[in-house]
Amino acid sequence: MKTLAVIPARYGSTRLPGKALLPVGGVPLVVRVLRQVLRCRRMDRVVVATDDRRIAEAVEAEGREALLTPSDLPTGGDRVAYVARRTPDYDLVLNVQVDDPLVGPDLIDPLVEALERDPSSQLAVLAKRIDREEEIDSPHVVKVVFDQNGRALYFSRSRIPYPRTEHRDWYKHIGPYAYRRAFLLEFASWEPTPLERAESLEMLRVLERGHAIRCVPVERDTIEIDTPEDVRALEEYLAREGDEVRG
Repeated sequence: MKTLAVIPARYGSTRLPGKALLPVGGVPLVVRVLRQVLRCRRMDRVVVATDDRRIAEAVEAEGREALLTPSDLPTGGDRVAYVARRTPDYDLVLNVQVDDPLVGPDLIDPLVEALERDPSSQLAVLAKRIDREEEIDSPHVVKVVFDQNGRALYFSRSRIPYPRTEHRDWYKHIGPYAYRRAFLLEFASWEPTPLERAESLEMLRVLERGHAIRCVPVERDTIEIDTPEDVRALEEYLAREGDEVRG
């Protein structure tokens, strides 16, 4: 299957303005994510979708492809769909968030392989076991429960399942999404559903309409960049573990 990765990157950010161009270890965030995706063996093409010429120029300086999208597209998913409509020669489309600079082949390639193995699933996401107690009840951490076959049952900002009896394993959704291209275009045309609006989670639009989402369990976590504290945590991690994409 031919695979396209799209990195939606807008300049505006409520908590961290200009986040996509924020230098971490001397490398702009969008370039870090781009370099990580380019390391993946299952990627045929990578495009950064942005509404800002400065971001496009940073990508083009790397010799890579950027596409300017309309500024009125409401979400990153809409930017991904905008690119997918203009690139018909791909079977799978990945949405890779610009604020997730630790994403890499060990997290991205399994999503592609999961959809290749399971033709009945339209979308694949990553599920990581929660290790920190404070994340279980955090509304900023999206929890997921899935069945014995790895199909998502529900996503929530609340604690799921609720532990009326002893329960030790909670999972969260992290990282990128992998869609079948035809399904992504159909999904983008749907109106938000009641549960999606209640939780502010696009994945619930898929479940409410009766489609299957494949959950791929992974062992490694990521660091999502939303605040200056997150930037410091990332820099400390790179100093400790090594920086694979610098230089």
